[in-house]
Amino acid sequence: MVTFLLILHGLCAVALLGAVTHQSFAVWWPARKAGGMPSAFRAVHAAKFTNGIILLFVVTFILGGVIYPPYRLAVRTYLETARLWTVNGSFELKEQFLAIGLGMLPFYWHVWRQPLDEALAGARRATCAILFFAVWFGFLTGHVVNNVRGIF
Repeated sequence: MVTFLLILHGLCAVALLGAVTHQSFAVWWPARKAGGMPSAFRAVHAAKFTNGIILLFVVTFILGGVIYPPYRLAVRTYLETARLWTVNGSFELKEQFLAIGLGMLPFYWHVWRQPLDEALAGARRATCAILFFAVWFGFLTGHVVNNVRGIF
C-alpha cells in the first residue's frame, strides 16, 4: 500500500511540477510573439493554472504526510545509520520549504483571483518564484531520497 501511495504521490508531484513551471515561465518570461515551442510553452494564460496548482499542492502534501511515517521509520533510520547527513538534511529542508509553500497558498490564491489586479503583479511574480523553487527542490530531493537506498 505504501508503494502505491508513493507512486501516486510522485505522479501528483510531476503534475504539480509541470503546472508550476508553466505558470512561472508565463509570468517571468512571457512570449513576445507566436511561433516555436519555447513561445508556445510560455504563452499560456497563467491565471488558469491557479486552482489546479493549489489542488495539486494540497493533494501532494497530504499524500506525502500519509507516507511520512514509513519513511521516518525505515528510510530516515537508514540515512542516520549510514551517516548520510546531507541527504537527510536536504529532506528536512524540503519539509520546511514545502510547509512555507502550503502556508502561502491562501495569499497565492488571493493575488491570482480574477480579475487580475495589476497592482499585485509583483506579488504574483514573487509567489510564483517561491512556489517554483519549493516544488522543484521538493521534487528533486524527494526523488533522490527515494532512490538513496539503491545507490548506497
